[in-house]
Amino acid sequence: MGGAHMKVFYEADADLSVLTGKTIGMVGYGNQGRAQALNLRDSGVKVVVGNRDDEYAKAALADGFTPVPIPQAVECGDIVMVLIPDEVQPSVYESMITPHLREGQTLSFASGYNVHFNLIQPPRNLDVIMVAPRTIGREVRHAFERGGGVNADVDVRQDFTGSAWATTLALAKGIGCTRAGAFHTSFGVEAELDLFSEQALWPALFECLLTAYDILTEKGYPPEAVALELYASGEAADIFRAMAENGIFEQMKFHSPTSQYGVLSRQPGATGDHEQLVARMRQTLENIRNGQFAREWTREQEAGYPKFDRLRNAAWKHAINRADQDVRQLLDAGKSACAQASS
Repeated sequence: MGGAHMKVFYEADADLSVLTGKTIGMVGYGNQGRAQALNLRDSGVKVVVGNRDDEYAKAALADGFTPVPIPQAVECGDIVMVLIPDEVQPSVYESMITPHLREGQTLSFASGYNVHFNLIQPPRNLDVIMVAPRTIGREVRHAFERGGGVNADVDVRQDFTGSAWATTLALAKGIGCTRAGAFHTSFGVEAELDLFSEQALWPALFECLLTAYDILTEKGYPPEAVALELYASGEAADIFRAMAENGIFEQMKFHSPTSQYGVLSRQPGATGDHEQLVARMRQTLENIRNGQFAREWTREQEAGYPKFDRLRNAAWKHAINRADQDVRQLLDAGKSACAQASS
């Protein structure tokens, strides 16, 4: 079923029986791995979890799987789903996956990053596909348990067997994504849009939040009240959810006229010089598309993450973290009081 610009697949477009008699070799049991493995198993698909002996393997065992070494999961799988973090995929792929692949298998990714930027180059005698849920693993699982699903990006990069699309849509259905809609999006588009959000949109939002916190606390407003107003109450999350469900401006109808006027009258120029914002975002996108960021991130990994560690340490030292802890203690105390009152 198609939209105006993209093809979107729903339940009727996918046949779960395509996976009958086949085994999924699930590489990784982290946030996405756990959610997708459980959803597929609940959909009647055989799943073998491949994971090193760590806390994730213990979680798989607790969930009723018998985790095996990654090479064994690859050998068992008719479909190999690579669900480990992007930055470790190339090394794990070279050492534990590619030596155990065989002709006609399906190699499935939940992100287009490594394939698109040629950090992983699968052999041509495989089906290479992507099923990329558009939210965190926890919600992939929770939505499925509620009888719903989450959107996903899907694509076929290589169709060696001639049945790659059928497999892709069957996996999307087993995970629950065709309940919400699986969008045909190329490996490249998925990877580049994901990186753009992470490097252009979210940094701007973080900068606004931290600057607002600094100014308000500097003027004497209680840190806990500021954190609660900016994000900790969940109002910001509710607004984003309303945007997803109703539209970016349509959701404003749920706000007071005072709120609507304040937002609309102050939005132009809210982030400073508009041309500078456009230039920064254009440059960010160019650095993503030409592979500069992928090369930078690879060098950072090879160097042992020195810049990454400095950035994380600086972020966790910001005063907003203390306010965050304090406001959560207050919120937790309120929940405990309510629970005691109702017992």
